[in-house]
Amino acid sequence: MAKVSGRNKKRIIITFGMISLLLILLAFRLAWIQVVKAEEYSKIATDQQTSDIPLEAKRGNILDRNGKELATSAACYTVWARPAEIKENYKGEKLDEISSSLAVILNMKASEVREKLVKEQALIKIAKYLDKETSDKVNELDIRGIDIAENTKRYYPLGNFASQLLGSVNDDNLGRSGVEQEYNEYLSGVAGRWIKNTDINGNKLSYGQETYYKAEDGLNVTLTIDEVIQHYAENAIANGMKETKANRIMCLVMDPKTGDVLAMATNPGFDPNTPTEPDRKKEKTVFDKMSDKDQVTYLNQMWRNPIVSDTYEPGSTFKLVTTSSALEERVTNLKKTYTCNVGYTVPGTHVTLHCWSPKGHGTETLIQAVGNSCNPVQIQLALAMGKETYYNYLEMFGITDTSKTNIDLPAEASAQVQPKDIIGPVELATMSYGQGIAVTPIQLVSAVCAIGNDGVLMQPRVVKKLTDSDGDTVKEYETKEIRKVISSKTANDMKKIMEFVVSEGGGGNAKIAGFRIGGKTGTADKPSSDGKYSSDTYSSFIGMAPMDDPKLVVLVVVDSPKGIQFGSATAAPIAKEFLENALPYLGVNPKYTKDEEKDLKAEYAYVPDVTGKSYSDAIGILGSYGLKYKVTPKTSSKKDFDVVDQYPKAGKKIKKGGKVYLYRE
Repeated sequence: MAKVSGRNKKRIIITFGMISLLLILLAFRLAWIQVVKAEEYSKIATDQQTSDIPLEAKRGNILDRNGKELATSAACYTVWARPAEIKENYKGEKLDEISSSLAVILNMKASEVREKLVKEQALIKIAKYLDKETSDKVNELDIRGIDIAENTKRYYPLGNFASQLLGSVNDDNLGRSGVEQEYNEYLSGVAGRWIKNTDINGNKLSYGQETYYKAEDGLNVTLTIDEVIQHYAENAIANGMKETKANRIMCLVMDPKTGDVLAMATNPGFDPNTPTEPDRKKEKTVFDKMSDKDQVTYLNQMWRNPIVSDTYEPGSTFKLVTTSSALEERVTNLKKTYTCNVGYTVPGTHVTLHCWSPKGHGTETLIQAVGNSCNPVQIQLALAMGKETYYNYLEMFGITDTSKTNIDLPAEASAQVQPKDIIGPVELATMSYGQGIAVTPIQLVSAVCAIGNDGVLMQPRVVKKLTDSDGDTVKEYETKEIRKVISSKTANDMKKIMEFVVSEGGGGNAKIAGFRIGGKTGTADKPSSDGKYSSDTYSSFIGMAPMDDPKLVVLVVVDSPKGIQFGSATAAPIAKEFLENALPYLGVNPKYTKDEEKDLKAEYAYVPDVTGKSYSDAIGILGSYGLKYKVTPKTSSKKDFDVVDQYPKAGKKIKKGGKVYLYRE
């Protein structure tokens, strides 16, 4: 056997050593990969081989009390891409080509699509909220690495309707405001997932698994809102906006016996189908020129529900709370008389507060005093009760700076009431007639509803029940009594006062033949940012009907009307338009008196006596007779004044719709 030379032996040893070293290094590398980096690489492999597509749950519907759909979810489609697979199959011009093709179908920029297709992540969303036709076009492109998942999009079939009440959803289909936000956990359901193991081309692995976690649909929310009554409210305030040129009008309707909100409307509103842009073209033009910060502020204000989130000085409508408290405390009664001499000096002070009337109302009963909206009488009622007692009733009615109605809507505000321990008799006096105190509309309506419910305060609510996709009730929300605030006798006395205000007082523009309607008008100056009062007003009317068996309480608040600003001339006609439609719908049939039957058939009306009445009351009284008015000499003043004379004189017969001239000093 030939001997191996020394040189060859040396080569063999070196070669063997090198191979051994390589094997050792390979072993270390293998150990590094399989042991040290095992978890990291395993995760990378899993990400590359796993397609995890989220499946949105179908958001529950929002229905009115009769099952009418106010918000629903329509099927839509989302385009997803797997960039790793895209980059493997499409490069250069081919990548540009598929980017352009997708961009045309999805109405996007080709550069934007291309950027997403090559992004360094396992899965990326390209486009969402596509209809079936568009998704089919994407499918026809047959692009490897593109998946389409079926989802849902929120849809509001009535558009700008109860928008601040219903609210809207964000891009993730989560409630952003209103009912959508308050009941989001019930409406949203539970999302599902579609998980499958694929190769780099998206083909299912033979040893891979596929798991489909079905999304769990959200629950349906049934509201107390009646879609028909809501329409009547929406239409009435829309017409009111045209007549008054106001900044905003709010309307709230509640069932006094249950606390159910039957309608909640604000104009202007917005279309929740496109919640990030104003509904009116003029506003949209201004909005588009705003900075991003200003747009956010604008949108938050647009979505805000002022009926539960904003306070305002209620003015004379608050006299219903003061008067009912005084009646309950027996410091007054319906037959007690008072004398109004214009000014009233608050006892123990040198401060004289004035009635709106420059001449005073003279001697008047309590009923007449409320009908005349006489401030001095309200002052005397509050002072007779005293601060402690008055504040106790405010608390009983749910009007304090720490209490809320607990209505099931987000961002409810509480009243702005001066601290009891720092106010004096003057502050108590002004609060008695609705100045120096601010409430939310929902608080005021809840308080007045207690009058229509034999003195029992109810908790307002907007949701009746939750149901599943089969229509079975999952949860029911019961009506809730809060407390007995006033006696049945006091409640009945207040109904008489409220009916007098409409039938013979300043609320006449809400009078409807054949129906017993009660109410109270109010006009209050708006506070300005400097703490003083501006020239703008909150003009309002709160009404109840029918007075023998109240089925609803309605509040109309007109924010900054142009021209005539009295609640009797701005808010009361809006409430009348609403009531003319709502009462027959609720099954309340007109019952005409003989005089009403005669008036309905007559083409002429007898002119009432409004001499000595306030301008605001005269407007209401003439309105109840179907007559118009004109002031002479003409005035641009927004202040109230006494009518010193009229033409035609009281008792004269003129054609319905005719004009009565009101003379001022």
